[in-house]
Amino acid sequence: MALAIATFLFITLLSTKASAFDSCASTNEDLSVIPIYGKCSPFNTPKPTSWENTVINMASKDPQRLSYLSSLVDQKPNSAPIASGQQVFNIGNYVVRAKIGTPGQLLFMVLDTSSDTAWVPCSGCTGCTSTMFAPNMSSTYGSTECSAPQCTQVRGQSCPAGAPGACFFNQSYGGASSFYATLSRDVLRLGTDVIPNYSFGCISAISGSSIPPQGLLGFGRGSMSLLSQSASLYSGVFSYCLPSFKSYYFSGSLKLGPLGQPKNIKFTPLLKNPHRPSLYYVNLTGISVGRVLVPIAPELLAFDTNTGAGTIIDSGTVITRFVQPAYNATRDEFRKQVKGPFSSLGAFDTCFASTNEAVAPAITLHFTGMDLVLPMENTLIHSSASPVACLAMAAAPTNVNSVLNVIANLQQQNLRILFDTANSRLGIARELCN
Repeated sequence: MALAIATFLFITLLSTKASAFDSCASTNEDLSVIPIYGKCSPFNTPKPTSWENTVINMASKDPQRLSYLSSLVDQKPNSAPIASGQQVFNIGNYVVRAKIGTPGQLLFMVLDTSSDTAWVPCSGCTGCTSTMFAPNMSSTYGSTECSAPQCTQVRGQSCPAGAPGACFFNQSYGGASSFYATLSRDVLRLGTDVIPNYSFGCISAISGSSIPPQGLLGFGRGSMSLLSQSASLYSGVFSYCLPSFKSYYFSGSLKLGPLGQPKNIKFTPLLKNPHRPSLYYVNLTGISVGRVLVPIAPELLAFDTNTGAGTIIDSGTVITRFVQPAYNATRDEFRKQVKGPFSSLGAFDTCFASTNEAVAPAITLHFTGMDLVLPMENTLIHSSASPVACLAMAAAPTNVNSVLNVIANLQQQNLRILFDTANSRLGIARELCN
């Protein structure tokens, strides 16, 4: 009898612990931030063979992402013809659970800090292949008229000439894909929070291979973003903690609003460019490799509202990209301290025997008022097929004429990144996100 009771208690304890540590559960306070290839993501089939191959594959799409960001900076036309096309989930590395409509329909939407307008594939969409939102199943759904002020706030909007009608818009995403949508409104639910009359695009057609299959939730700084549409609820504050791509079984967290944010955190000012209102600019003043401050011409890092130059924090780029001369100087100093020989692997041009990792120097990003010493796990990527480690950064592709330096999500992993637009500041603190 005693053995049976002990066995029962042991099984109960295991069950309780498994429930308490359910990696796919989302609490009311902390929404999950889910790697697209993680266990909790609907896009995790097949399971990646190795995390470094996953990163290499995702980083290969970075040039498309940089092209997209540069199109925002250069204010190029952001529309393209729509045609049917096969959809592949290429761009957007983290998703969050959201429910739209009444009753709520669950969608796994990409978290994108450089986009504003939310959009989801809707029933009847041409070229969409994943779960779609069904407007006719929601009692609170409505389309937005051309006369509504929200219609003037979306890029690529198109309205019937001289006649009232629904607000349509046409946008590109990821540099090589586009979609056609109707501006709509419905209830958005994040955790237990309810945001009524949320404006979003209801996609009816897509073209290209990088449109997120269950839509996107824009966390940018523009007038149509989540922060702008929920100002009274979240006071312009959110933070996320991105788990490592190695964390197949674990998710990170999203915190919305000022409550529950870390107290012990360092801040740097957020810079605002009125011509590029979606992007989160920060003032990167220098880069150190070990104890050496890399000699980088100030104009390569300087913030410029006219050209769009400067440094942004972005959730959708995989590896940090610096403009070519700044990257070359950083890489050359890193190589000097590690010593070679060096080889290339995918987007990484500075790979070396992992036996030399002990001498690999820390990289420090110097911002106004804050220095960020990157943990080694955010600096190097390792190959499981061979004893090789690579510097997990690269140059911005020259073919997109990019003037942006982008602090990407691999360098943000296992850090709490706090966006406080009300006080125009960005905070960073160490945190185990997995």
